[in-house]
Amino acid sequence: MECISVFDMLKIGVGPSSSHTLGPWRAAQRWIKELKDAHKFDAVKKIQIDLYGSLSLTGKGHATDLAILLGLSGADPETIPVNSINDIIKGIKTSHKLNLNGEKEIDFSPETAIVFNKKFLPFHANGLTFKAETNEATVKSTFYSIGGGFVVKEERKNAKKNNAIFNTFPYPIQLGTELLMYCKNENKSISEIVFENEKSLRDENAIDYELKRIWDTMLECMYIGCHTEGNLPGGLNVRRRANDIHKNLISDLPYNNPQEWLETIRKTEVKFRQILKWVSCFALSVNEVNASLGRVVTAPTNGSAGVIPAVLMYYMVIENHHANFEHIKKFLLVAGEIGSIFKKGATISAAMGGCQAEIGVSSAMAAAALTELLGGSPEQVLVAAEIAMEHHLGLTCDPIGGLVQIPCIERNSMGAIKAINAAELALETNPENVKVPLDKVVNTMWETAKDMNSKYKETSEGGLALGVNFADC
Repeated sequence: MECISVFDMLKIGVGPSSSHTLGPWRAAQRWIKELKDAHKFDAVKKIQIDLYGSLSLTGKGHATDLAILLGLSGADPETIPVNSINDIIKGIKTSHKLNLNGEKEIDFSPETAIVFNKKFLPFHANGLTFKAETNEATVKSTFYSIGGGFVVKEERKNAKKNNAIFNTFPYPIQLGTELLMYCKNENKSISEIVFENEKSLRDENAIDYELKRIWDTMLECMYIGCHTEGNLPGGLNVRRRANDIHKNLISDLPYNNPQEWLETIRKTEVKFRQILKWVSCFALSVNEVNASLGRVVTAPTNGSAGVIPAVLMYYMVIENHHANFEHIKKFLLVAGEIGSIFKKGATISAAMGGCQAEIGVSSAMAAAALTELLGGSPEQVLVAAEIAMEHHLGLTCDPIGGLVQIPCIERNSMGAIKAINAAELALETNPENVKVPLDKVVNTMWETAKDMNSKYKETSEGGLALGVNFADC
């Protein structure tokens, strides 16, 4: 059974898209490693990159070409100073030179070396091929960005032979029913079962360190988004709203950093309208940072990166003022496991399943995690995930101009609110009376994805993407 860690579902990276930005970036890094392993890196004279399907149709708006340049340059999305990105890109475009992996300078013109092919490759909607010319031959390699920053080759069909991809957890999980079985047999919560699985991959200190790093990145991202004003890049001139909402909600108490900011929010008014606004503000702030090539946590994708931090922040500042790292840890462990069930049974790629695969999955992840923190049973946790997804089924992906802005940013706030509502409904539900189990909604989501017209799957060929253009904005 495929072994998917929480840290596969929650990755630190750069926006605006996990499948169209982070995935191609990682593919470029993997290709360089392939060249080195084959002892062909030093012989490279010229390179070309071909983009296919959704990567081609919305690649400009998703900064796919820029991500490839950064990956080929040797930069890493987890550590690159985001304020240096524009200078790196400008340098390549101006000089027509690329410092391959920071080691070898070659002639390179992005306008001609990156080719946008509209046709789709049969294996997946997000395909890209790297070609390198040497004095002796042309070598090429094709990768597929399958959502959430995951990158595979077509050979993954036979990946069970690869122990690096397929491993054995103490509690291997493909279905929600299997997860509940382990919880019942071991008398453990979902977060405890997931933690045991994670311990088979790394020690407890490493798990805690990485989970804290993920939360710190989420918190910093919300902080930056709430304190940045102006318009988003890309040409639509979308005004940032998180800053304006934040100004109207925050008190006059002083704060100097993200943690002090969190404590200050706990002291603000918490009537129903204010709670709605705070949750929306948190979600908007993350995805405004994401749209600006900022650093976010893919959860499970960049386009849906705002839902999980917004709901976790809601718990921290509204529900439990004494919440600490142990609560954060449980939340992220549960969220990651629910996301992996959707990835195994359906998809987290909008190019394959529409926005139900992104906002729908992130809302289900957040609803489940919140339910455990609010005292729900494992059965109620899965009920919450099912409710959240059920009411996102069929959601299309139709970004205007191929940008992860309209309707993507607002959808994160709606997904966060639905997650909280789903959690509350689940807590008032007797699981024995539930008619639609989680596994059924996962299957239904995948069937819906397969039936959905391709123009509603992140191609900008239908819906709002066709009905609204740059001239209207």
